[in-house]
Amino acid sequence: MRRRLTVEIWIVLGLSLGRSAVYAMVNMLDRLTAGPPLADQSTTINQTINARPWLDVIYQLLAIGFALVPVALALYLLSAHGRSAVRQIGLTFARPWRDLGIGVGLAAAIGVPGLGLYAIGRVLGITVQVQPTTIDDHWWTIPLLILLALKNALLEEVVVVGYLMERLRTLRWSVPAIIAASALLRGTYHLYQGWGAFAGNVVMGVVFAWYYHRSRRVMPLVVAHTVMDLTVFVGYALIPPDWIAAVGLD
Repeated sequence: MRRRLTVEIWIVLGLSLGRSAVYAMVNMLDRLTAGPPLADQSTTINQTINARPWLDVIYQLLAIGFALVPVALALYLLSAHGRSAVRQIGLTFARPWRDLGIGVGLAAAIGVPGLGLYAIGRVLGITVQVQPTTIDDHWWTIPLLILLALKNALLEEVVVVGYLMERLRTLRWSVPAIIAASALLRGTYHLYQGWGAFAGNVVMGVVFAWYYHRSRRVMPLVVAHTVMDLTVFVGYALIPPDWIAAVGLD
């Protein structure tokens, strides 16, 4: 049973954020050996896939849909023996207002210091310049960015927190080891943004994993992650360019 669960975890992570973590490590190796310092390098989170707008939105929606397949797989595997996976990890609307309040509170507690850490990382030269989006401005741009934020939240919180922590608990890992594994995975697949992003996401991972350990509810984490990404993605698309340059986000 232990061997089977261990293989299952590697398969789920290999199809989702574990694969992203490996690519992020190779990307960091590339950046460190490319020549220019990290401070002079940049990355884009959401970018145009196709030059023709109608094809671009189709590609974007397909990418979102297929990125959520590992979420469906994780929930399916957790639902073995007739158990409800969404109830098991607290991905329900049983207490919407409380989850919304906690999620917004977590977003503020993590997001504001996160922006400060990004700014410090840029000053120290350990964080690359991050552009949240370069998707062209169309009528569907804001709805698409909202979907991208929700996709990120579901993928990361269901797989890295709900699924992974439940499986490691079944394997009888200690609570500190489970929290550390979840947090380090979260930090690793953000390495492409630099060391500052790695450290910030590890801290976020510890907070989110600790909250899940105490509450067994992933919905507030999905809310928090969605709010943070929406603030960055949509805010970046709406804020005037000179304001963005003033805070070093250009």
